[in-house]
Amino acid sequence: MTSANPSATAANPGQEDCLRVLTRKDFQTPQEVRWCPGCGDYSILNQIHKLMPTLGIPREKIVFISGIGCASRFPYYVNTYGMHGIHGRAPAIATGVKCSNPELSVWVITGDGDGLSIGTNHLIHAMRRNVDLKILLFNNRIYGLTKGQYSPTSEFGKKTKSSPMGTIEQPIRPVQTALASEATFVARTIFADPAHLGKTIEAAARHTGAAFVEILQNCRVFNDDAFDVLTDRAARDETRILLEHGEPIRFGAGGRKAVVVRNMEPHVVDLDAEKIDERDLLVHNAQATSPGLAALLGALEPPEFPTALGIFRQVNRPTYNELLMNQVRDSVAGRGSGDLKKLLGSGTTWEVE
Repeated sequence: MTSANPSATAANPGQEDCLRVLTRKDFQTPQEVRWCPGCGDYSILNQIHKLMPTLGIPREKIVFISGIGCASRFPYYVNTYGMHGIHGRAPAIATGVKCSNPELSVWVITGDGDGLSIGTNHLIHAMRRNVDLKILLFNNRIYGLTKGQYSPTSEFGKKTKSSPMGTIEQPIRPVQTALASEATFVARTIFADPAHLGKTIEAAARHTGAAFVEILQNCRVFNDDAFDVLTDRAARDETRILLEHGEPIRFGAGGRKAVVVRNMEPHVVDLDAEKIDERDLLVHNAQATSPGLAALLGALEPPEFPTALGIFRQVNRPTYNELLMNQVRDSVAGRGSGDLKKLLGSGTTWEVE
């Protein structure tokens, strides 16, 4: 593990954090940030450095855990505790950390290759259980660290070093995967909009439960054009839907386009060209018990539809770590603290001669 505070004592790391107000600089490290120039990871790191001191959490109570990939360097660049884990296992490690010390704020940093390939099962189960983790999935639709192979989120037909004739696999869609796993907070944002990025990550940080954020992020070297349609400032009104709870799904210049549902299918309508009663417009409800509406919005994709950004789902449910601690307390109250040595030698045991 990397230490939260190199100047603190080993017995009480970060003890001076209780004595003063932390600043952005307190969460920066002397490590050289080693990503390619122009990588979207820089934007994400910048927002984390800005956010951390506003949460009011001492550095020794924050942990960043990553797997393998370009994004996995993240723990080295945030001056908190952290662990650079193995491929795909960050959610499993983070679950153990959170359950062993529920007071910690535990963050998972993963990528589309790390989290949605070998790590898919760990990611799904962490969200299904509603472990109180903040999961940031950097999605650049490519394997960047290993030099440009197609990833689980690469679009159908994508030509790469490992798919020279175009991939024949349908991509995994991170938002729909999180919704199907019943994560209690699901959002999507993009590296090129720092204000939206920061706002979305902050909302995840303040949520209690499994908070999943897909961050659309470019790879300058191997997939630089992945999100051009969303990063073009001149076209962003037409290519993005900014979700707001309780508000109609509108976009375009002046919000004159909208999404309606006909025969269980979404359709884009032009409010200037068609006679549409605004009461018929699809209204976003991030707090709906069923994730059906959120899944419909998460599935909107170019070129037929704009891409929805924002919070798709935000509901409350008891967390796995809370329920686990309740069971432990009830067990201790009813049966005592127990004796591990006695337990190991009791019950179904046998000798091999």
